[in-house]
Amino acid sequence: MTDSSSRPLRFDLIAFDWDGTLYDSTRLIVRCIQAAVVDVGGAKPSENDASWVIGLGLAEALARAAPDVPREKYAELGARYRYHYLQHQDDLVLFDGVLQMLDALRARGHRLAVATGKSRRGLNEALKSVALRDRFDASRTADETFGKPHPRMLLELMEELEVPAERTLMIGDTTHDLQLALNAGCASVGVSYGAHEPGSFDELKPLYVAHSVADLEAWLLENA
Repeated sequence: MTDSSSRPLRFDLIAFDWDGTLYDSTRLIVRCIQAAVVDVGGAKPSENDASWVIGLGLAEALARAAPDVPREKYAELGARYRYHYLQHQDDLVLFDGVLQMLDALRARGHRLAVATGKSRRGLNEALKSVALRDRFDASRTADETFGKPHPRMLLELMEELEVPAERTLMIGDTTHDLQLALNAGCASVGVSYGAHEPGSFDELKPLYVAHSVADLEAWLLENA
């Protein structure tokens, strides 16, 4: 068997979504969205509706999850979401195997980035809390560029790191991530253990759908 570490790289840049892909936060985000909507007088969204908006920028996500909440309450809605999230953010952890996977990819010469619907403040706090900051070459958040699935955040990462679209791979747990990749002209890989049902990925043509971090790492080391 050929040693995968000696193979030429297919992708120079691998961009990861954060929540639900690297960070085990989907269930908490769903609960916080539901609680925030109820706090401002809206009807509690279902788990499916709350999980579908994960990956979008916060303002858009909350608006879609709470169609009966008037626009003038959006600021309060966002504040209530942040309140609930901050009560439990220190309970969150990386999925098992993430650090090992990132280190293996870096050792093989890949550039690594984060493309997330989180805010810059939220991502920086998460990176600090899990000592991950030095493992990524660049990152973009929804509040400093266009949110997913607009291609801007991925295009900016490619420009910053000087990697063309055909050498860039986007990895995420939602259709928003995979559509982002398509819109930016990049390949994608989905993960089935996050916010969206993997059956919805088919039409977005990911190269692969991984069912665990170990599965993802194995595929990347063999094929990326």
